Amino acid sequence: MEKFKQGVVIITGTTSGVGLNTLKPLISSGWQIVAINRSNKRAIEAASILLGQNDLKKISFIEIDLSDLNQVRKGVQEISSKFKNNCKVLICNAAVYKPRLKKPERSVQGFENSMAVNHFGHFLLINLLINDLINSDKEINLNGKNILFTPRITILGTVTANYVELGGKIPIPAPADLGDLAGFEKGFLSPISMANGKKFKPGKAYKDSKLCNMITVQELAKRYPPEKIICNSLYPGCVANSRLFRNTPLIFRLLFPLFQKFITRGYVTEKLAGQRVASVATDRDLFQSGVHWSWGNRQKLVGKVFSQKLSKRIIDTELSQRTWDLSMKLVGLKKI
Repeated sequence: MEKFKQGVVIITGTTSGVGLNTLKPLISSGWQIVAINRSNKRAIEAASILLGQNDLKKISFIEIDLSDLNQVRKGVQEISSKFKNNCKVLICNAAVYKPRLKKPERSVQGFENSMAVNHFGHFLLINLLINDLINSDKEINLNGKNILFTPRITILGTVTANYVELGGKIPIPAPADLGDLAGFEKGFLSPISMANGKKFKPGKAYKDSKLCNMITVQELAKRYPPEKIICNSLYPGCVANSRLFRNTPLIFRLLFPLFQKFITRGYVTEKLAGQRVASVATDRDLFQSGVHWSWGNRQKLVGKVFSQKLSKRIIDTELSQRTWDLSMKLVGLKKI
């Protein structure tokens, strides 16, 4: 399709928050967008509030519920048929966080839902699209200028999944830790709801799923040379007023932004976070693969980006490979 020669960014979760605010800087840089969401209606309504009509014309909306692996497969077929030679970037942004659940919600395939959406859905999406990304046209046109661009996969991580950072050591409900992967080994179906096979803790389930996201990046960087594809993750700062926290208690939603702004100083606006995601996913000077990007003073517009040290729970070679192999099995891509 001629109009997509500029290069395409695929991004999940654009109905609100960081994903929605990543659209504008990408479009301003000359990219076309494929926006993946559970509801095209909601995604179009949200984008229409933030963007003008000319910008909206640069977005193709594709409806995929990431919790349903069958929908992921069907959606990838549509993406591949329409944009195959032009897909240059995949941004995995969508996430669910329900810390007040008393018992786990289940996906269509029977997995605990935060792991199903945040990890398994994105993991399958990545593996089904990676060949299209790698084999896409080498040269793209951004705002009238032809450039060579190495494909990228960018995943949003979190400070709460990185045990070397203070936010990753918070003991409530427990730090992110996949343990011996007993839950994965046993198939992750009811009654199993946690990666380590132990009692369900909704807050930890979210942290564990994000830990899996960051492990995925590290394993991708090992398996694919950086001249073929660049794989990275980032933590743009705490978007404390994001709809990600809509299922937390009201008092938390009122106090958490203030705590992040004035105590930790890790707070960032949705707009700034979106700019940082777009930058990590597309800027030519952020070309290192296997890096988790972060910012020193996350609130400052001029804060300098740096490579964040990662915990052993993320970079351990054996754990990383086992998490990958078991994930391949659970999403139906490989038998062990």
